[in-house]
Amino acid sequence: QVQLVESGGGLVQAGGSLRLSCAASGRTFRLYTMGWFRQAPGKEREFVAAVSWTGGNTYYADSVKGRFTISRDNAKNTVYLQMNSLKPEDTANYYCAADVTNGSTWPVVVPAYWGQGTQVTVSS
Repeated sequence: QVQLVESGGGLVQAGGSLRLSCAASGRTFRLYTMGWFRQAPGKEREFVAAVSWTGGNTYYADSVKGRFTISRDNAKNTVYLQMNSLKPEDTANYYCAADVTNGSTWPVVVPAYWGQGTQVTVSS
């Protein structure tokens, strides 16, 4: 079992930055692919980014490439999402997720473990 708790959401102006954190419980954290999804009001949940258990491989949705960076610290059982050059269309509830599957499959795979989400609002 893996429990995930997100933090770092908030209100930011367009062009600004936020860093989301996801703290995970469980001794096997380092074995899981970790990542982020988001869901805006009235829209389907969408994949944002994922990072392999070693941290050596990262995967991004086209909409965030070049602006968002995912990373992890296995010693702290934490995964991060650095979000720069934020746009109003990035406004959503952001969810941390964990699964044993390869991060390259995450745009279509539904991860097994989810956090409660943290709200990100970008004003224009």
